[in-house]
Amino acid sequence: MSRYSRELGSEYRRLFDTLEIRSTRSAEVERQADRALSLQPRYRSIGDPIKVPWYFIAAVHMRESSFRVDLHLHNGDPLTARTVRVPPNRPPTGMPPFTFEQSASDALGMKSLDKVKDWSLPHLLFKLEAYNGFGYQSRGLPSPYLWSFSHHYVRGKFVADGVFDPAALDKQCGAATLLRRLAERQEIEFAGEPTFDQLPIIVAFATAMPTVAHEIEQAQALQHWLNTFPGVYLRVDGWPGTRTSNAFKAVTGSWLPGDPRS
Repeated sequence: MSRYSRELGSEYRRLFDTLEIRSTRSAEVERQADRALSLQPRYRSIGDPIKVPWYFIAAVHMRESSFRVDLHLHNGDPLTARTVRVPPNRPPTGMPPFTFEQSASDALGMKSLDKVKDWSLPHLLFKLEAYNGFGYQSRGLPSPYLWSFSHHYVRGKFVADGVFDPAALDKQCGAATLLRRLAERQEIEFAGEPTFDQLPIIVAFATAMPTVAHEIEQAQALQHWLNTFPGVYLRVDGWPGTRTSNAFKAVTGSWLPGDPRS
């Protein structure tokens, strides 16, 4: 099992910041976002008492059982009996048929998600990948469980337990791709993100990529901060150009200093 680290968290952040939804999949991603929102009250009834974000449950529900509320959150088996596939015999108590809420509560508890204190975006993505397993990470590949329907994922899939097919194509929306679209629609905000009063140093507009390391780092810090606002998604490249200035204007009402439009 993979261990969470600052480096791994930075990679999750980079992938999410640079995620682009494939144009051929955008309509389907939109439909999945609508379905997640329609079930938000049920997710909140499960997650709020144990402080698990509703959108984490939504992402798992989409991947494990295609938003069906007659299937187990563990693995998509029918609620009319205990689970058969991995993990089997869940929930261990109670008698079937189970409600979706009963099953979901057991699934989250089994993974100790009710004990998680850090629901920041990078750690949330780590927990989502952990829900499915780190087989892709061990192969140096982006997991379709997270990144399917985005430009980060091309092909390759475990078609059975321990059986990887490099030619197989995942046909479901990725969990991170769903969350990205919900964030773009300003439906969710991630825990622990900086607020407006934590504005990093304001950098000057540049028509070319800076060459001084500390200037690049300052621009990257600004871009990371701008990306925390709903609907703002920038490539964190350290170049405070037109797109960064546009985002800065959307957030603060002003262009970056030196922008000829100011």
